[in-house]
Amino acid sequence: MRYAFGRITRLAAILALLMVAYAGAGLVMTDTGAWAQQRGTVPGEAIGGSSTSDMWRAIRRGVPGSVSVPDKQTGILIQSEGDNWRAFRNGPMSNFGVWLMGGTLVALLVFFLIRGRIGVDSGFSGRLVERFNNVERFAHWVTASSFVVLGLTGLNMLYGRYFIKPLIGGDAFSTLTMWGKYTHDFMGFAFMFGIIMTVIVWVRDNIPDRYDVVWLAQGGGLFSKGVHPPARKFNAGQKIIFWLVVLAGGSLSFTGLGLLFPFAIQPFEATFALLNLVGFDLPATLSPMEEMQITQMWHGVLSLVMIAVILAHIYIGWLGMEGAYDAMGTGFVDENWALQHHPIWMEEMGEGGGAAEQAPARKPDA
Repeated sequence: MRYAFGRITRLAAILALLMVAYAGAGLVMTDTGAWAQQRGTVPGEAIGGSSTSDMWRAIRRGVPGSVSVPDKQTGILIQSEGDNWRAFRNGPMSNFGVWLMGGTLVALLVFFLIRGRIGVDSGFSGRLVERFNNVERFAHWVTASSFVVLGLTGLNMLYGRYFIKPLIGGDAFSTLTMWGKYTHDFMGFAFMFGIIMTVIVWVRDNIPDRYDVVWLAQGGGLFSKGVHPPARKFNAGQKIIFWLVVLAGGSLSFTGLGLLFPFAIQPFEATFALLNLVGFDLPATLSPMEEMQITQMWHGVLSLVMIAVILAHIYIGWLGMEGAYDAMGTGFVDENWALQHHPIWMEEMGEGGGAAEQAPARKPDA
């Protein structure tokens, strides 16, 4: 019994010494940690001289880390601007498009109900004049048809999940959108080709002249019956459409290429640099991801604006003006139509020695 008691006593003494030693070590470590934090370092030097909060702030700002793979974008763990891009795309941009296109359609309907169809005051003569040759019509229809396909597939990508998906179901919608995206990507090259052809065949006829001032002052005769301001081959309204298609279409093409080839084309960094030279306060440099987001936003907003413009263009050519569709549909217009809307062009064609060819007599479709 005495021997067992002695062993227990010695064991208790050893445990007490160990506890004292452990407590002392803890005090030393605590003091060392506090001293290290006062010096601005991190206990244990686990991540160098930065605290964990500093590290996460940098990650939140999109500061890239060090990676060994070729794609340095993988070093960005969190891209906070992506939240802003997604919120803008699904919020203001989508709402803007709905109001813009809906408002355009309502305005055109109201205009048609009030103004009616613009007719040929003296009636059709039955004598036809060549308005556009086959090359010009080809350039127009390549540009127009490709834009329609691009517009429909683009609208599906923006609004399809709200309007089409509930009607046809998720599986069918995913298939439709996948093929729509492929079509959108490749049809863009047809649109670019059409833009180039449009510039080649019509740029000289779309230079502003003195007749455009009169046409604009009289509202093109669109709001007053019997008023038909003079114009050459293209009036001021058609010239505005031409330059919008060329300039906006060129911008859509450039930004579209930037989206087709991510991070390879960066149009906005150079644009921002030029704008800063004239007094703007824009970011001097953009990360590749920010460049892509700005490119997509500009591409989307500009597309919506152009869709609204082309809706008005389609209205005038198809419904709003009698005989206008024949110009691109067949290439020929009635002589009285040409004299009413483009008298200066008719005079110039007459001076050109019969450049306005007569076609077999027929009455154009009303």
